[in-house]
Amino acid sequence: MAAVRVAVRRALEALPPEPRLVLVACSGGADSLALAGALAFEARKAGRPAGGVTIDHGLQEGSAARAETVVRTMADLGLDPAGSVAVTVAGRGGPENAARDARYAALDETTASLDAAAVLLGHTRDDQAETVLMGLARGSGARSLAGMPPSFVRAFGAREIRYVRPLLDIDRATTRRACLAMGLEPWDDPHNDDPAYTRVRVRRDALPVLEKALGPGITEALARTARLLREDADALDAFAERAYADCETEAPAPFSVALALDGVAGLPKAVRTRVLRKAAVSAGSPPGTLAAVHVEHVDRLVTAWRGQRHVDLPGGVRAYRREGRLLFGPGRSE
Repeated sequence: MAAVRVAVRRALEALPPEPRLVLVACSGGADSLALAGALAFEARKAGRPAGGVTIDHGLQEGSAARAETVVRTMADLGLDPAGSVAVTVAGRGGPENAARDARYAALDETTASLDAAAVLLGHTRDDQAETVLMGLARGSGARSLAGMPPSFVRAFGAREIRYVRPLLDIDRATTRRACLAMGLEPWDDPHNDDPAYTRVRVRRDALPVLEKALGPGITEALARTARLLREDADALDAFAERAYADCETEAPAPFSVALALDGVAGLPKAVRTRVLRKAAVSAGSPPGTLAAVHVEHVDRLVTAWRGQRHVDLPGGVRAYRREGRLLFGPGRSE
C-alpha cells in the first residue's frame, strides 16, 4: 500500500500546482483499484480534488451493473465526481485496438468536460513487459522496445489531455496486496484469461516460458530495457517530427497524406522510417497493427523503386510513389 501511495504522490507532485481535478481510470481490477484508493488518500493530503471514471465497454453480460459497482466503490473511497461512460467497441485493427480506441476517446471527452488536469492509468511493470514482448513480436523497432511512456498527451480538439502511469515500476502482485491492505475487493475480468487476446497469451504462456528457460527476473529486465531505450526513441521521434513537417506537402484527392520524395530520401534510415510510419498512421493505418515489415516495404518505394505500383498497409491504406511524391490514402481498384 505504501509503495502505491508513494508512486501516486510523486505523480501528483509532478503535475502543475494549481488545484485542478485529477481523475483515475478504474476498471475495478486490482491495478486500477489500488491506484484509485491511493489517489483518494494522497489527493486528500495534498488538498487536490480527485475523481474517478470507469468505462463500460459492453463486451459481456452484466457490464453495466459491473460499472455501477465500480462507481460506488470509487464514491466510497471519496472520489468525487465518480461515474461511468458506456462506449461502443467497433472499428479496425481487431478487438483489442478497437476497445482501446473507444476507451481513450471516452476518457478524452470526460476529462475535457470536467477540465481535469490529468488522468491516472493503472498500467504496471507486468503490463510494460508484456507490451515490450508484443512489440518484439511485431518487429516494430526501438519505439516498441521503449514500451509505454510514464506520461503522454493526446489532442482533443484544441485541448491537450494528459495521461500519467504512476505504477510502471510496481508489479501486479504488489497492487493486489495493496488492495487487500486497503480493504478493497478487486474484480477479475474474464477477458484477462481469454486466450483469444494476444496480451493474455503473452501473460499466461510466453512470459512463464521465458522465466523457465532464462531464469527469474524477465519481467524486470524487459521493463528496464524499456526505460533505457525510451530516451533514445524520444530523441529520434522528435527529429522525425521535424523532418515530417519539412517533407509534408499538399495531397491530391483521394489521398490524405503526401510527402516530398527528395526530402524523405535524404533522411537517415532511422528517421526516414519513422516519417513513413507517421504518414501511414496519419492516413488511417492502425498503429497497433502497422509493423516494421510494412514500413520497410514503403521505404523501398523511396530507396529501391523498380516500378512497384503500390504498397498495401493495414487498415485499407495504400502507399504510392508518383510524380516526385509519396502518397498515402485509401486502397482502391486501379
